[in-house]
Amino acid sequence: MSKQSFRDLKNEIELKNAEIDELSMELENKNEEINKLKLYSTKLKYEKKNLEDKLDTKIDYDKARINELNDLEEKLIEKDKIIEDKQDQIKYVRSLVDDYKNQVNNTNENLELQLKKISKTYENLLAQKDMIIENQDKIIKDLTKSNEEIIKSNKTNIISLKLQNDKYQEVIEKLTKSN
Repeated sequence: MSKQSFRDLKNEIELKNAEIDELSMELENKNEEINKLKLYSTKLKYEKKNLEDKLDTKIDYDKARINELNDLEEKLIEKDKIIEDKQDQIKYVRSLVDDYKNQVNNTNENLELQLKKISKTYENLLAQKDMIIENQDKIIKDLTKSNEEIIKSNKTNIISLKLQNDKYQEVIEKLTKSN
């Protein structure tokens, strides 16, 4: 072998070694990019899990709140029954008052004093009934409004979380396809 062909071979080997080094660096860079993408994918999976956990927590909270509202509704029904009973009692008291008024015309002043006491009790019962009805109406109105607001808020939160989840799914799918 001549010196020239030996030098040519040596130069060619050096060129090939340089190409190998360059390709090794590129391979190293690609490996770093792959590792970064894997880390990013892991981060997205973690964030997705956190979002799912938050959504589950919110759903559980909302279910509990709905159960509370259902319990309150049952209590309101019970209160309505109590009010109806009170109204029946008031009707009964009214009929007693009417009977006593008829008797007052035929009795003395002592019976008139007793009638005034019964009338006073009757008025107190009416005032209590009106107060109970007003309070119940207010509670029902507040509960209905609160329930509507919770439902609107829940729908908005669920839609937002679903959209975020879909976006993360798309990103994860793109990353897994490109890997």
